[in-house]
Amino acid sequence: MITSRRTRAPLAVTALLAVSALATSCTGATPAQEVAVSDYGSGLWPDRPRVRLSFDVAPDLASATGKESVAFTPDAPTCDLDFRAWPNNPTMHEAGDALTVTSASVEGRPATPQVTAAGAPDGAPGTLITVPLRDCLAAGQTTHAELDFRLILGADANERVGHSPETRTAWFGSGFPLLSWIRGSGWARDPAVPMNGETAASEDFMLSDLSVTAPSDDKVLGPGTSAGDAPGPTPGTTTHRFAASAIRDVTVALGQYDVLDRDIGAVHLHLATTTSGTKATPTQWADQIERAVTGLTQLFGPFPYPDLTVAITPGQSDGTEYPTALQMTDSTNDDLPALIAHEVSHQWFYSLVGNNQAKDPWLDESLATVGEAIVGGDAGSYQYDDTPHSVAGLMGRPMSYWAAHGGFKRYNQGVYDQGAAVLLEARRRVGDQAFDADLRKYILANAHHVATPVSFAQAFGDQPPVLDLLRDAGALPTSP
Repeated sequence: MITSRRTRAPLAVTALLAVSALATSCTGATPAQEVAVSDYGSGLWPDRPRVRLSFDVAPDLASATGKESVAFTPDAPTCDLDFRAWPNNPTMHEAGDALTVTSASVEGRPATPQVTAAGAPDGAPGTLITVPLRDCLAAGQTTHAELDFRLILGADANERVGHSPETRTAWFGSGFPLLSWIRGSGWARDPAVPMNGETAASEDFMLSDLSVTAPSDDKVLGPGTSAGDAPGPTPGTTTHRFAASAIRDVTVALGQYDVLDRDIGAVHLHLATTTSGTKATPTQWADQIERAVTGLTQLFGPFPYPDLTVAITPGQSDGTEYPTALQMTDSTNDDLPALIAHEVSHQWFYSLVGNNQAKDPWLDESLATVGEAIVGGDAGSYQYDDTPHSVAGLMGRPMSYWAAHGGFKRYNQGVYDQGAAVLLEARRRVGDQAFDADLRKYILANAHHVATPVSFAQAFGDQPPVLDLLRDAGALPTSP
């Protein structure tokens, strides 16, 4: 997610991006060694969940009914399945969003979900949905579950779920029950917080099929790779299908959109701009996305996915990231370089290299802001000596801390600004090439995993000045 101070598939395992042709002088990045996307694949969990998901969107785009089928094989014993209903968190509830599970079954037998508030406000459905298992699962044992649900999309919501009656568009990210298992850790049950920002955590899952049924006059864009479309179950509807080999979450955009397709090396860009018009032209958007993908590939390594979908979501005032897909506010051309560079950086940090966003938000937001600074051109905004005393040393605090101590403004200063400033200072002290090489080492070592601060420290173990700065900033334990 971009900060408020600016006004907020199957894996192509043989694909290579021609990083040697990139212009170092334009991005400030050191040249990355050419790496195949397949090098990320060693981190894939062979037993990752298999998910089939469908949405049937109402004609007015204000709601949808859905069905989710999950095949789950834990790496540790468990006696229940936990799903998160993020549209019920405080900020999304206030925007008019809601997600309700209407029925559930396990191995074909009806099950009664237990719904817990877990940070949801009074009057909202809970954010934690626990489905008890008749028989506990052992590690390596598979079970199958199905959930039916209903999603409400708030009108003109400044959130990741909403619809715009004026432009006849809709968007919904995390708009389904999200399985919250983390390998080696178990269920992520961190409560939602009354503050903007992501708190989701999940392993990659195989999205074997996503189907979205919507009015035939509307364009539909989903994550991963398009698997085609077909006439819907009722006259005047069309069902659109998508699939992805490894993805942590799902977002969909639909409605009166114009779609611009462009190849950026091996990456297929699908850009959706509202037919009613945008402040920057579609070509300006596509040019800036191409610049960001090109520069960030040089900095971080190959782009992780064969497709990138970007949709302008009129209700939002910033950007929100999802694996293979982004939701973007309607911005002027002058605002695009930093906005796009930040959000595209999230394709590596949180999407490819996951983290528990509630516990360790710096592992995606600070690193995405580094990508923004180097490739988006606003590095001057993040100076090490400018960190306010009120947030110095608090870079590693969880979302719950920031929600209770000053809200988004201090979170922005402590994690986005301080985090980028500390990491950029570390890069200056050890040298761009050494820092960038270890950052790429961190990405390769943690691709398709949920990383922790210890994971980051391990990748930079040969760079004591980096670790010292991070400890001083409170991002790492004070002792090695």
